[in-house]
Amino acid sequence: MAGSDILSQTEIDELLSALSTGVVTAEDIKIEQNQRKIKTYDFKRPDKFSKDQIRTLYMLHENFARYVNTYLAAHLRAFVNISVASVDQLTYEEFVRSLPNPSVISIFQMRPLKGNVLLEVNPNLIFAIIDRLFGGPGTPPAKPRALTDIEEAIVKRVLTKTLESLQEAWKQVIALDVRMEAIETNPQFTQIVPPNDMVVIITLQTKIGQAEGLINICIPYLVLEPIMSKLSTTFWVASAVARQSSDENISALQRKIERTLIPMVVQLGSITINVHELLDLAVGDVLQLETKADSDLNIIIGSNEKFKCKPGIAGKKLAVQVTQIITKGEDGDE
Repeated sequence: MAGSDILSQTEIDELLSALSTGVVTAEDIKIEQNQRKIKTYDFKRPDKFSKDQIRTLYMLHENFARYVNTYLAAHLRAFVNISVASVDQLTYEEFVRSLPNPSVISIFQMRPLKGNVLLEVNPNLIFAIIDRLFGGPGTPPAKPRALTDIEEAIVKRVLTKTLESLQEAWKQVIALDVRMEAIETNPQFTQIVPPNDMVVIITLQTKIGQAEGLINICIPYLVLEPIMSKLSTTFWVASAVARQSSDENISALQRKIERTLIPMVVQLGSITINVHELLDLAVGDVLQLETKADSDLNIIIGSNEKFKCKPGIAGKKLAVQVTQIITKGEDGDE
């Protein structure tokens, strides 16, 4: 444990056992922490990510957490709370050693970036999701177990939607095509990079109903190396501002507005009568409109007069021909 900040599950169990039996006390741990003034630096595993890049990854996955939170809350009809707990860089071996066995690990690609990425979900969360989807209250089993074929199919569907949220969150940096490759339950079978290669781990604290656990995203440095220059808050903010005012976005917005449906009514005429005359109306009565036969009619868009027109026939259909555009009060109408 001396050369690493990451504890394996076995080391955690041994530490808890030592505390419960009295072999080690909390005061002993506190004294040891106070005495340790020097942090060990291993030149075999140098830091690959700057603080600014770590901060950018943190903000990116805050958006990812919000997307997944919204999806799961609506899909499960349950209380869901997901937030980014930390973003750390360590060796791939240290990450694998910290994972429980069995676990649920999705191996996927982030094209056009090369290499594989991992999404690891704590079994408590997975079984809470399965129980909720199968009509239960969302209570995980007392002891984790391997997934059945039916459960794996359900989990794959949920994880696919989760990866779509990841793709949406990364749009602010690069357009990705995220594709799932496989699902594994044993961390030892997920050797996507050599053990000593550096990876960045985004850890999300997750609560689904009464179940709590962690979701980990493991991205190797080699995957992110081609876009390292884009992983900075300065580039992110600048590109976001550029996208907001780009010609492509303006054109897309214009196309959407042009396809918007609006009510258009031709007003043949109007007349004012009192309530007594209205009550006396019967079949066959004739009402004389205030509009003359040769007068222009009003074309009403929404609730405003926008054009003048003449009535007529086009083929076998009734039609009108626009004769005037009304521009008065246009700014106020908008």
